[in-house]
Amino acid sequence: MSRPYILGLTGSIGMGKSAVALMLRELGVPVFDADAAVHHLQGPGGELIPAIEEAFPGTTGPEGVKRQELGARVFGNPEALKRLEAIVHPAVARMRHAFMVEHMGEPLVVFDIPLLYEKGHGADLDAVMVVSAPAEVQRKRVLARPGMTPEKFAHILSLQVPDAEKRARATHVINTGVTLAETEAQVAALVAAIREKNPRQ
Repeated sequence: MSRPYILGLTGSIGMGKSAVALMLRELGVPVFDADAAVHHLQGPGGELIPAIEEAFPGTTGPEGVKRQELGARVFGNPEALKRLEAIVHPAVARMRHAFMVEHMGEPLVVFDIPLLYEKGHGADLDAVMVVSAPAEVQRKRVLARPGMTPEKFAHILSLQVPDAEKRARATHVINTGVTLAETEAQVAALVAAIREKNPRQ
């Protein structure tokens, strides 16, 4: 049996990726959320807690991973980050595989991967959809978030592949700098076109 068409979903901070992921779900498209998978694996009773505690003693508790403490251990320490990724990535891959098995009869599935270009996660994707908005719209959205400062925003942007490059590398670009209805129309048109090309029972 042929597998579903796999569309990667990504976009820089404040571009509206979560809103577009929700639109996809509302259209009946199964979405695998890589961030949500990590939260699940590292949350209370998560299967990665023992391994993370062993590698980074004192960074977990009854509520799961103490994100700030673990973040402080790996921030700016490439070796520690590699050690953490060696624990997390295989578990996320297993969850993604189970997701694919569950949705094998679908014409289309989406992998929501925030750092798709930054981490080079594009190998098994048929296409990539980048969510984008004008820089001033992005800035306004991000700075409206609790605890966000212009300095933090600048630092986050410095770690991300620039929006222009993401758009250039994308198969499809969804513009979220318009009304919600216009964004929904773009998403619906793309989903309809993919489903038409990849019908399933």
